[in-house]
Amino acid sequence: MTTLRDLVGIYLRGLGMGAADAVPGVSGGTIALITGIYERLIGAITAVDPSRLRTLLGGLRAEGRPEALAALREIDTPFLLALGAGIATAVVTVLRVIAVLLETNPVETYGFFFGLIGASAAVLYSHVSLATRGRQAAATGGFLLAFLLSGYAAGALGSSLPVIFAAGGLAVSAMILPGVSGSLLLLMLGQYEFMSNALSQFTDALAGVLNGGGISAVVDTATPVVTFMAGGVVGLLTIAHSVRWALDRYREATLVFLVSLIVGALRAPVEQTTIELADAGTVWTVETVGLFLLFAVGGAAAVLVVDRLAGGIEPSSSQPA
Repeated sequence: MTTLRDLVGIYLRGLGMGAADAVPGVSGGTIALITGIYERLIGAITAVDPSRLRTLLGGLRAEGRPEALAALREIDTPFLLALGAGIATAVVTVLRVIAVLLETNPVETYGFFFGLIGASAAVLYSHVSLATRGRQAAATGGFLLAFLLSGYAAGALGSSLPVIFAAGGLAVSAMILPGVSGSLLLLMLGQYEFMSNALSQFTDALAGVLNGGGISAVVDTATPVVTFMAGGVVGLLTIAHSVRWALDRYREATLVFLVSLIVGALRAPVEQTTIELADAGTVWTVETVGLFLLFAVGGAAAVLVVDRLAGGIEPSSSQPA
């Protein structure tokens, strides 16, 4: 039986996960490991599948309600709701701050992200092995995918609804993986700043309604947010299950691939900073590079603190992949 005190504790853990996932480089999955809810989170999320969703919809009819209530218990609904509320609260709050920082101090902000990402990669690589050719191939593939996509997506993907939908699926799925940040994938796909601003505009519109404003602004700003969330739901039902399958059977190779994605994604904050400088009519200078690297050191230090608390990735179950 989950008590109110339990739910408050879960909500606070969700706050930590959401705050971590709102910045590229620190994983909400890592925070779940630190706070001791990772296994419960995985069990709850992977319990959500199409058959149980059909059972829940069947609860709209009186005769289907007993089965629907049983399905709600099987997917640990109180836990997911409390955790989701905490994550949402933190994401909205942190992204509002970051949206302002990206507007006013892009070099410092992306420098901080660079440090977060680089230190995360270094820490995680110390917990994986490249001893086999399969893992070396996985590392090469992960690095090249992230490196090439970070350069291409920075200016070429745009932010159409299909791109936002796909980004939502990838980013939300990444929230359950220790070491991989959903925001990092958004940054790699060139959608991080866009979605930060979109969410801020949407919450501002909601606040306007509560203060007596019209609902038209909510409708206008809701489209990208709803599309992103829809992609996230689909991602949890597909991508997350696929990644868990790969981790169960080819744990080491999958972890190497995921960590190598992080290494390749180091290109993303550099590319985004270059774009911001170009928009401001300037280029990289010695002063700009120094400022970028200074804040990168701060980001790296933050990751090292988190890693010290987390104790690294869970031990491998001896897959030779």
